[in-house]
Amino acid sequence: MSGGLLPVRLGVNIDHVATVRNARGTTYPDPVRAAEVAIGAGADGITAHLREDRRHISDADIDALMGFLQQAGKPLNLEMAVTDEMEAIALRHRPHAACLVPERREEVTTEGGLNVAGHHNRVAPVVRRLREAGTRVSLFIEADLAQVQAAADIKADVVELHTGAYCDAAREYGLHSAEAEAILERLTKGAAAARRLGLEVHAGHGIDYATVAPIAAIPEVRELNIGHFLIGEAIFVGLPEAIRTMRAHIDSARAGADA
Repeated sequence: MSGGLLPVRLGVNIDHVATVRNARGTTYPDPVRAAEVAIGAGADGITAHLREDRRHISDADIDALMGFLQQAGKPLNLEMAVTDEMEAIALRHRPHAACLVPERREEVTTEGGLNVAGHHNRVAPVVRRLREAGTRVSLFIEADLAQVQAAADIKADVVELHTGAYCDAAREYGLHSAEAEAILERLTKGAAAARRLGLEVHAGHGIDYATVAPIAAIPEVRELNIGHFLIGEAIFVGLPEAIRTMRAHIDSARAGADA
């Protein structure tokens, strides 16, 4: 890249491989096999969300993923709620990264970002203990300057900006609509503010082939975590092809932003 922008890493979330498995109560499809295929297709790491209700990823999956990824030399990004149970699991496994997310049992998927500013006293000690154990800590937040500042204040390593609202607006109103562009501007400003405060910037939620380019072109973004769309697309073209295509969209957008 001529202008000096660093490449964007691709983390593949394999939660919904486990969703399909659990629908029939079988042992297949195996999330670890999905992780192996994803790494072989060019993913830089694997993301898995261990929910309180274990609706997809299980404790045994985390055990197996940690074993495989350590051998493969690739990172696991463990998405987790800020609870005593999840903290204990993370401290036992010590994954490369832990992304703290809001979680409600009744939600279909993660809705919005973690309110770091409003729950400082609950989040800060968890961040500290995970970092002391050698795990990089990411906070899944909205691109709100107060939340970005709060993340920096409690010494998180990373913020992952919630891109769901942008992707929804792009699909409903159009990629270049005023509605989508306004949210993209907030994401861009949030990413710049986070980087100024010394935070690494990731992004994720709802991203597909159409919406990935504007997000990957944000200069401060270093990693995208994408799951549901890739697993859905894999039904039609296979997981390796879906990942390679997403990787190509990311790299092309980055090269264009760096030109």
